[in-house]
Amino acid sequence: MTTDNGGRPRAGRNRSRNRKNRVTVKDVAERAGVGTMTVSRALRSPDSVSAKLRERIEMAVADLGYVPNRLAGGLASSRTRTVPVIIPSLSNAVFPDIVEGISSVLQRHDLQILLGNTQYSLADEEALVSTFLSWSPDGVIITGLEHTERTRRMLAAADIPVVEIVEWGEAPIDMNVGLSHVAAGRTMGEYLIGQGYRRIAFVGPQMDRDVRAAKRLAGLRAALAAAGQEGGPALSLDRPSAVRAGGDAISQLLGEAPDIDAVFFANDDMAVGGLLECQRRGIAVPGTLAIAGFNGLEFSGEVMPRLTTILTPRHEIGRRAAEMLVTRLAGQPVAATRVDVGFTLLRRESA
Repeated sequence: MTTDNGGRPRAGRNRSRNRKNRVTVKDVAERAGVGTMTVSRALRSPDSVSAKLRERIEMAVADLGYVPNRLAGGLASSRTRTVPVIIPSLSNAVFPDIVEGISSVLQRHDLQILLGNTQYSLADEEALVSTFLSWSPDGVIITGLEHTERTRRMLAAADIPVVEIVEWGEAPIDMNVGLSHVAAGRTMGEYLIGQGYRRIAFVGPQMDRDVRAAKRLAGLRAALAAAGQEGGPALSLDRPSAVRAGGDAISQLLGEAPDIDAVFFANDDMAVGGLLECQRRGIAVPGTLAIAGFNGLEFSGEVMPRLTTILTPRHEIGRRAAEMLVTRLAGQPVAATRVDVGFTLLRRESA
């Protein structure tokens, strides 16, 4: 994959590290057409102002992406030496590697991580961003490119470095390092088709929330369409990714579509669960049913047969995101504000 410094100019691209451009109570007051004391009173005690006035102030807050600063006035412009790292799961084995990569850089620069877990909820993410920004962090590292509009406004208005990670795209809020999940799904699809599989099913966890898993499915479907194949069913589980979930998914798929000849799982833990379920049922892998995963976790190479999967450079994603943030905090330009770290297809015995 490539490293790209293109894309549209973003308002936050040359953010100052001294927060001189941060949205203030005065900005909110001017937008709402009231005094700063009125805004402060409305934010501190909403019932102390009229409903009509409160609505004007709330609209100004939302439009500007304003977040109250919890630090004392004398400290508001100082650095807190903290960087919130917002991830969607604490149980998914993918994210500890990313956090470790981030920590390996930030600790050398006397910056401490504040860890937040969204549980794949954009509403929870919005609440976390609001809370973290109120404590004046030095920067923010946040997973993915999909956020609520208010989250985007708050991060853009904070006037601090922001790095969106794991997923690579065209229009980040500020900086971005990750990979194309559509391209990864398409690559796995092309590989399985090339191996002679025709009824390829897909299993993902809560794909209405896990948008990156849904994008891998979109990539698989693109490969199938290009090959003129319909493929097999796509199963979105109603629970997070886990080994047991993969085994249950195999049971459900074989009951609904016994003619499938391959299953592409959105994550390695589910793929291993599917592999173990096949072994319990006496189903030959890959002779009768091929199994493939995603992420290239260490245990994927320890099962028998070894799991065909896509290796993602998780530690590198974390490290490069932290390096970009540290560079910006030092007042230096970041050479590439959009970095595609790519991925590697690991061709093994399971497919």
